[in-house]
This record gives sequence, structure tokens and C-alpha cells, in this order.
Amino acid sequence: MTRTARLWSLVGLAGFVLLPWYMVPKGFLSFGWMADPAGQGASGLVSVLEGRFWLIGPGLALLAALVLSLGGREATVRAKGWVICGTAGLALLAGQGLLILGSGPRLAVLGDAAQPGMGLGAFVTALALLFVTTTGISAGGKGRGDAFVTGLVGLIVALVGVFVFYPMAFILIRAFELKGGAGFGVSEFLPRFLSSDTWSLACLAGRGYCGPAVNSLVLALATGLGTTCLGLAFALIFTRTDFAAKKLLRVLTILPIITPPFVIGLALILLFGRSGTITEFFAWAFGMEKTRWLYGFWGVWLAQMLSFTPIAFLVLIGVVEGISPSMEEASQTLDADRWQTFRRVSLPLMRPGLANALLLGFIESLADFGNPLVLGGNFNVLSTEIYFAIVGTVADPAKAAILSMILLAMTLGAFLVQRRWLGRKSYATVTGKADNGQHASLNPGLEWACYATALPWAAFTLILYALIVFGSFVKLWGYNHSFTLAHYKQAFAISFRNGVHFTGSAWDSYFSTLGIAAISAPLTAMVGLATAYLLVRQKFAGKDAFEFSTMLSFAIPGTVIGVAYVMAFNFPPIELTGTAIILILVFVFRNMPVGVRGGIAAMSQLDKSLDEASIMLGANSFTTLRRVILPLMGPAILAAITYSFVRAITSVSAVIFLVSARHNMATSFIVGRVENNEYGIAIAYSTVLIITMLAAILALQAVIGRRRLRRSDRVAA
Repeated sequence: MTRTARLWSLVGLAGFVLLPWYMVPKGFLSFGWMADPAGQGASGLVSVLEGRFWLIGPGLALLAALVLSLGGREATVRAKGWVICGTAGLALLAGQGLLILGSGPRLAVLGDAAQPGMGLGAFVTALALLFVTTTGISAGGKGRGDAFVTGLVGLIVALVGVFVFYPMAFILIRAFELKGGAGFGVSEFLPRFLSSDTWSLACLAGRGYCGPAVNSLVLALATGLGTTCLGLAFALIFTRTDFAAKKLLRVLTILPIITPPFVIGLALILLFGRSGTITEFFAWAFGMEKTRWLYGFWGVWLAQMLSFTPIAFLVLIGVVEGISPSMEEASQTLDADRWQTFRRVSLPLMRPGLANALLLGFIESLADFGNPLVLGGNFNVLSTEIYFAIVGTVADPAKAAILSMILLAMTLGAFLVQRRWLGRKSYATVTGKADNGQHASLNPGLEWACYATALPWAAFTLILYALIVFGSFVKLWGYNHSFTLAHYKQAFAISFRNGVHFTGSAWDSYFSTLGIAAISAPLTAMVGLATAYLLVRQKFAGKDAFEFSTMLSFAIPGTVIGVAYVMAFNFPPIELTGTAIILILVFVFRNMPVGVRGGIAAMSQLDKSLDEASIMLGANSFTTLRRVILPLMGPAILAAITYSFVRAITSVSAVIFLVSARHNMATSFIVGRVENNEYGIAIAYSTVLIITMLAAILALQAVIGRRRLRRSDRVAA
């Protein structure tokens, strides 16, 4: 512990003395600040010497922690001292950042002090102070004395606090704003929270429309149940049958998740809309009346089923693969048939995957605003109401905040129901013992039920995407089907005069999007799976609250997240608006819950005896995680990286407020083309993105590979 505290104290002091404390114009990676150490590259120490006396506190805290780590005192005294130094330094650093802004101080006693946003030096100093604190906590006997575990808990809590709770506070505090801007209070909160306009049940009595809260709840339940059932059907076909076209089926299962915004909705309109291809055919062949059934609950539900089924599949495939064949063989040895084995042995062991897939589908449906925006018609949901409350003609931030809190309440309710359903039972089936049995095959009825559910859906998906590709090669999809390459030429033209030049209008956003997605995807997976490891494998105070906090960013519509980031990070102490960093951060913490839920589902199957055996052989927690746990987490790692990479490319609601001229994103470009009625270019760009993401996912699958839980994964004849 002493060595760890000493190391972090030295790292923090190096950051305080050598690195630029404030943001530099072209970013610290340009290293231009090194040529001007007294100007734009001024470190914390130089800034103190120049008159910014308020920065001395963190430096003194690190110096005191270093003195304590040099020995000569009792272990308990050193542990308490590190905790005091670390927390005091963090409090001083955060306090001065929040009190002294670029426009001046919040308190008159500080005079005319002003400062820009924090930079690399402040980040390294804060990180060192955090780890000094967690090292002191572990040295005091908490977290079983494991510095890695306490450090990981502290790091994730800090990240969630700064990049989830801090920006969300800017929005949620508006829920208590009094009408007319007369300050804040609680007198108007409950009446607006329980408003009859929001919770109306008029549609059940045939007297009008239900409120957006009721619509959102019903839609989320239907989507969560539907995506979980479909995802399970696909997972069973992959793992428990000898279906010949599994590779093609796998591609079709993940296609919807790699579709840019509005494309699925547009394709459904051109198929099932009042003038759609299928609608016209049924009207001609059977004399059926043309209706607008697509614009409402059923259209939104169909689009969400297409969009979110891949998430359920990615979560469930690893869980179904992880069930030990020996348990199924034991059931059949005791004279159970295949249906009894599935119902009483296999299905209960899939419960962690089913619960997490259902929770993700439920929350994704609540937060989705693209599909309801395109197909909702008069079917209003909370996410679209929040969107229009923020960007509508008459902005109403207080209404948006209250509706966001209703979404959070629904998410909390779903989370508690999921925890209650899982209970405290053990679902571990992967141990250190040899296991080379055969998975029980599905009984004929269940097998054909899976085929009857999944294969028509896969065929429907194939038709939908064939139409999308077709739409990129015609002049105007749905009206003029003359063949053309003009859309691709305008978006992705390449000139070979005097070298290679990417002259198409879409190239800048394409390269920018791929770069940001490539950076954010592994970071999202790392944070998500590290959080899952703590939740499944470690015990610490406040674990339930910590688990729910990781779901917070997922439950809020991306529009609200984007506005919250603009409000929080547009001025000191953390000034990130207009940079690529803010886009990376919003993707990491918006998509982290998928890595968390997938990791929890997969890790719940790994017996703790694996960890214990590793630790008994002298390995620490970090080595156990790296050498034992992670190699068995292949499907969860693939799901987390795949989802986060794809979402970074296809997300629109969160980034629409965060893009800049230097860092434009593909989805923002597509939305701009749709607004200008340039549908051909938008669909052509979407087709290129789909092919790019599909190639990236297949490459990721090849690199990560399949986990080997046994010599071979066989299914009994």
C-alpha cells in the first residue's frame, strides 16, 4: 500500500508541476504548450506563482501524502492520513473550479479572480488524489484490503458522478422551477408530476388519447417482452440446433442495430404506409381498405422490435452458450424428456440473461425518440414530449425535467422488479472442472416454435434491407425508380488528380465518425465490464444504489443528455463543448449500461471458485480479472464493443447538440440531408455506414474469437 500511495503522490505532483493546468487552444496532444510553459502551457505550480493562489491546495495535499508514504508511522495512521489528504485535495480542487469561473468568481470575497477550464495537469492531479484516497481506504481494511478493487470502485463512482450526475443536475433541477421564473420550490412539483395530461387513461374508456406516460409504459413493456422472446429464439437456434445457414442468420440478427436513424422508419413507411408497396398490393389483390395503422402504437412497436432485438440477442447468446451440458445430461439421466429439461433446468439458468435483456429492451423503448418521432402520429410518448419541450417553438425546460424524472421513476421500478425476480439465487454453471458433455437438443415443438418465430422475422429483415440498398440506387425512392449512381458520387466522390483527394460531401463526417467510434467503443466496454465485475464479484456499501446509478444515463432520452452536456460543459471548470472529447464522453456514458448488463449476465454464470483458486495461487484481483475472468467473457466483450461502436455511429439524439464544424457526425449529416429532402444521399450514406459497421463487427468477432468453455460445443442428436 505504501508503494502504491507513494507512486500516485509522485504522479500527481508531476502533473501539478509539469503539465498545463488549464485547457490549451489546440489540445494538449498538439504539444504546442511545451514551447510556452509560462503562458498557455502554465502548470499548476507556475499558475500559483503567477498569482492564482487558490490552486496551492491540491499540490500541498499531494505533498503531504508523499511525506506520509515515506514511512516512520503506524499503518493505521498512514491510512487515515492518505484518506484525509486525498479527500481534502479533491474538495479543494473541485471547490475552486466551481467557485471561480471564466467570467469571474461566484463569491465577491474572491475579488476579480477568473480562470478557464481545467486541462491535463488538473486531470492528472485529480486522478492521483482519487487513488491516494482509495489506497488509504484499502489500507484501512475496507474492500478486503485490495487496492485494485477500491481504486476501481472510486474511479467508476467519480466518472459516473462527473459525467452523468453532474450534467443531469443542470436539467433535473429545473423540475423544481416555479412558473414565471419566480425561483425554485416543491409546491408545484407534485401537481405537475401527477398531471392528468401525462397520466390520462382516456383511451381505455374510448374518450380520447392516453397520456404519454401510459403510452410509454405500455410500449416499453411490449417491446421488452417482444425483443427478449425474439432474441431467445435466435439464441436457441444458434446454440441448440443444426440449422444450416447460421452465419447468414447472424448477419440478419445484427443488421437492425447498425442502421442509421430514420432509415427503418422510412423503409416501413414505403412498405406499409398508406401508399406503401405492400399496402397497394393488398388493396389491389384483396380490395382491402388503405389505412394509417402504421402511424401509432403498432408502427412504433414494429420499428422498436427491429431496432432493439439485436441487443437482446447479443446479451442472451453468451448466456445460453454458458449453460453447462452436464446439468442437462443429469436431468435426462433422471428420466426427464427434452421439454422438461429445458423448462426446469436450462430456462431457469438463463434467468440472468432474460432479466437483463428485458430490462435493456424496456429502457431502450422508454428512451427512444427517433422511431416515435417518425411513426408516432397521435401516439405521444415521453421521449418525444421531452424533445419538443426542449427544442419546440415555446421551450419549457421545467416540463422536460419533470417528464425526465417520470422516465427515471419507471426505470427505477423496472430495475427493482428485475432485482426481485432474480433474487439471491446462484446461476453459476461455469466452474474450473472439466466439462465436455453435449447440450440437450430442443424438443420438436420448441424447435419449430423458434423457427416459426425467428425465420420469418429474419426474412422480413432481409427484404427491408434489400429495399434500403435498392433505394440508394434510384433517383427518388418510392416515386422514380430510374437507376442512378448520382447519390454515391455526390457523397463519396474521390479525385485522383495530383494525388488522392476525397472530394465527396460526406467524407469529412465519415472519417470523423469512424475515429470517434473507434476510440469510444473500447472505452465503453472497459468501463461497462469493470462495473459488472464490481457488481457481481465484490461487496461494498451502497452497491444497489451504485448499480442503479449506472443505468441513469440509459434511461434518459439522448436529447436530454445532449442538452445537459451543453449546459454543464460549456464553461469552466470543465470546458469541452466543440471538442471531440465531449462526443467520446457522451458515447461512453450513454452506452455503458449495455456493457454492464451484458457483463452481469455473463459473469453470473462464472463460479466464484475460479476467483478463489486464482487468489489462493498468489494472484491479486487484477491478475485474476485479466487471466481468468476476461477470457471467459468473450460474448459479453463482443456485445459491449459492438453495441458501443455501432451506437457511436448511429446515435443522433445525443449528438445533435454537440457536433461542431470540426467534428461533424454521420447522423447529423444524414438528418441534414433528410431536412433538405435529399433522401437519395441520406439512404446512400446509410448504406455505406451499414456495410462499414457490418465489416467492423465481423472483424471484431474474428479478433475476439469464441470463448472455449469445453473442448467442443455439441448438441445431442
